[in-house]
Amino acid sequence: MSGPEIWFRRYRGALAPRVRLVCFPHAGGNARLFHGWASRLPADVELLAVRYPGRQERMDEPCVETMDELAGRISEALAPLHDLPLVLFGHSMGAAVAYEVALRLEDPAADGAGPALLLLSGRAAPHVTRPTALHRAADDVLVAGVTRLGTLGGDAYAVPELRELLLPVLRADYRLIEAYDRKRPPVLRAPMVAYLGDRDPGVTRPGVEAWSELTGGDFTVRSFPGDHFYLAPREAELTADIAERLARLPVARPA
Repeated sequence: MSGPEIWFRRYRGALAPRVRLVCFPHAGGNARLFHGWASRLPADVELLAVRYPGRQERMDEPCVETMDELAGRISEALAPLHDLPLVLFGHSMGAAVAYEVALRLEDPAADGAGPALLLLSGRAAPHVTRPTALHRAADDVLVAGVTRLGTLGGDAYAVPELRELLLPVLRADYRLIEAYDRKRPPVLRAPMVAYLGDRDPGVTRPGVEAWSELTGGDFTVRSFPGDHFYLAPREAELTADIAERLARLPVARPA
């Protein structure tokens, strides 16, 4: 199944929306990462969060383990939603997925409209990303590799019942992102904004700035205090920055 009702959680549907913001979670994450954004964004922004298979309401479905399949299925689900300017926000693994979805949406075969803006958080550009192989590691090594980046509060992997539930999803997502290989990634028409935490142990500013090579539009970098998961404690500042950028978008559907 690939319809919007399966792939997206609508945290708020605006009565008269002028823009649609679609948010992509990190590896091991889920749509709930963005539940607090609805109350912080302007009333004319429709907020959707991507629901990856294998978690929450889609727990009975197998995880998608290749980027091509995941981006392709999400792009298909977005096809009916081109009635508004579309903005994609992705964090960590989600940034790479958002970029791949944007490539498919800009394809003339998919009507070629593409997103009006791409917001990429906590991930280096694909052509400068250093390869890792955590998905092949023992459970403790995988968990340690992830938690060294920071946390969203609490330690779910320390609870045996939650660890058993979460580890297969985390490993599948790492298999997907670690197998993702774009040595010569295509350049998008869409402008980009790249975000990062200034103490992120897994991402460097030069790596994030390399996204500038993959857009034919404007490019901006914005950093916030924090680690890889800066976007949780800095949610108010981040959403305010995003809201300001969305307000500057043209009302008309992007060409």
